[in-house]
Amino acid sequence: MSTPRFLALPPGVSTRQIETPAGTFAALEARPVSGVAERWPALLVPGFTGSKEDFIAVLQTLAQAGRRVIAIDMRGQYETQGPDDPRAYTCAALGADIGAIVETVGQGEPVHLLGHSFGGLVTREAVLDGMARPASLTLMSSGPAAIIGSRERVGRVMLAELPEHGIDYIWANRLEPEALRAGVPDEIVAFLRKRLLANHPVGLRVMAEEVLNAVDRVAELARHDLDVLVLYGEHDDGWPPLLQAEMAHRLDAECVVVPGAVHSPAVEAPETTAAALIRFWNTAESRLLQLQHI
Repeated sequence: MSTPRFLALPPGVSTRQIETPAGTFAALEARPVSGVAERWPALLVPGFTGSKEDFIAVLQTLAQAGRRVIAIDMRGQYETQGPDDPRAYTCAALGADIGAIVETVGQGEPVHLLGHSFGGLVTREAVLDGMARPASLTLMSSGPAAIIGSRERVGRVMLAELPEHGIDYIWANRLEPEALRAGVPDEIVAFLRKRLLANHPVGLRVMAEEVLNAVDRVAELARHDLDVLVLYGEHDDGWPPLLQAEMAHRLDAECVVVPGAVHSPAVEAPETTAAALIRFWNTAESRLLQLQHI
């Protein structure tokens, strides 16, 4: 569970609803203060139990580089409603949603796509199944297959306790004590509680199953002519840093290690993370524009 550093929206960032053929998705949208977006837009997808708020600390900086930047809640997450049907929360189904959002956000332009943690597995699915053809793909604190380590253990405990005890029990007995031990400020703890309890319980269960049982599709992704960035914190406690570095090598992708960060670089080191994304996105755009003129 990531902890947003700021909950107040900075200048140029606003809430919105994205209407797509796949449904309506809650979002935060950042625009350049000048109002002119000279570069291709970017879509940011959160991880399991996460939300669009996980990107608040980077949205203004990213937008000031000259592009619209949109962070979403996936189906069943926080302020985006979801159905009771468990099939709606598989990586394939969520990837189809991302494809629809990319098409709506892009309005004919290529879109830079970023997936954080479980969101990386979802965005990868969208690319592999042809539902999205992004300008670039960033896998932030994500891995080649199922999550391992301490976060795997947390996921399995949640999966075991959800059916019997429900989300409230997990918050009160697992997640809130963990946040308090970590010294998370009271207002952030209150937000984390509100966010978790707003998740659709079926969505939480299926997403947990998906992140715990994901298969390795890196070889398939490597066959796509796509600029890929693998970015993670040097102390990541999700997928081990060495595993993510190996994934970058297999993808022939750029690899950025964010000093001091753990599993949420956009929260823990926003300026370093934003600078890496801006540079990567600008380089990818330049390459694609050159190819268009050959």
